[in-house]
Amino acid sequence: MKQRTFEDKHQQQWEALEQDQDIAQFPRRYRQICQHLALARDRHYTPHLITRLNRLVLHGHQHLYQAHSHPISQFIKFLSVDFPQRVREESRLVVVSSLLFFGSLLIMFLGVQIKPDLIFSLMNIEQVLDMEAMYNPNADHIGHNRESDSDFLMFGFYIRNNISIGFQTFASGIIFGLGTIFFLVFNGLYLGCVAGHLTQIGYTVPFYSFVAGHSALELIAIVLAGVAGLKLGLALIAPGRLTRLDALQQAAVHSMLLVYGVIIMLLLAAFIEAFWSSNTAIDPIIKYIVGGIMWIVILAYFTLVGRHRAT
Repeated sequence: MKQRTFEDKHQQQWEALEQDQDIAQFPRRYRQICQHLALARDRHYTPHLITRLNRLVLHGHQHLYQAHSHPISQFIKFLSVDFPQRVREESRLVVVSSLLFFGSLLIMFLGVQIKPDLIFSLMNIEQVLDMEAMYNPNADHIGHNRESDSDFLMFGFYIRNNISIGFQTFASGIIFGLGTIFFLVFNGLYLGCVAGHLTQIGYTVPFYSFVAGHSALELIAIVLAGVAGLKLGLALIAPGRLTRLDALQQAAVHSMLLVYGVIIMLLLAAFIEAFWSSNTAIDPIIKYIVGGIMWIVILAYFTLVGRHRAT
C-alpha cells in the first residue's frame, strides 16, 4: 500500500487518538496505532510519518498504563520529548518561516550597508537618534550597570515585548497565514535595519555584545511562532476533507505544543536580556562566546533531543 493511501485511510483514527476523543474506544485505537507503526516501519515509509506514529504510541501508552504524572515530570517530558519532536515534525514550515524572517533580516542588513538612508523607510529621525544614543560607545551609561530594581523593571518590559511579538506572529495566522507572513517579514526587516545601521556607523561592540546572549532564544522563538501561525493559515487554505472550522481547531490543537515552547523560550530570553545582556561589566568577548554557545545548544536541542525516545 502506498503511503498516501495508508495516511488517507487512517488519518481520522490518528487525529482521534491525538485529541483523546471517545475514551471508550481509546484502547482499541491504541492497539491499532501500534500496528500502524509496525507497518510503517516495515514498509519503510517516510521518517516524518514514523515519528508521528511513534509519538502517538508513546502518548497512548502513557494514557493507558501510567498514573497521572506530577506536573514537574510533565514539564520535563515536554522539554525533553514533546517540544523538540513537534518542531522536527514541522520541519518544512520551520524552513519557510526561517526564510521569511532571516531572509528579510539579511536583505535589509545588506541594503542599509549599501544605502544608509534606507533605515528611514522603517524608522523616523527621532527613533534613529534614540537608538544611536542607546548604543553609543561613548555614552555615559556604557560601562555602568543598572540598579537591581531597574533590572527587574526591564525584565517585565522585555517579557511583555517578547510575548507580544510572539503572540502577534502566531495569532495573525488566522488571516489565512497572511498576518504571520507580514509579522515575520516586518520583524526581520526591522531587526536587519537596526543591526545594519549600527554596524554601518561603527556601534558594533555595544550592540552585538548586548544581543549576543539572548539572540538565539528570541529569534528562534519568533520563527517557531511563525510556524504555528502558518499552520493555522494552511488549515484554512487547504482543510482537506474537514470543514475549515474543524481544520482550524485541529491545527490550533497541534500548534499548542509549539506555542508553549515559544513562551518558555521568550521568558528565558527576557531573563537573559535583563540580567546578563545589559551587564556592561562583563567583557564583550565573554558575551560573544556565551552567545555562540547558546546558538549551538539551541540548534542541537531541536536537532537531537527526544529523537531516540523509546516507545
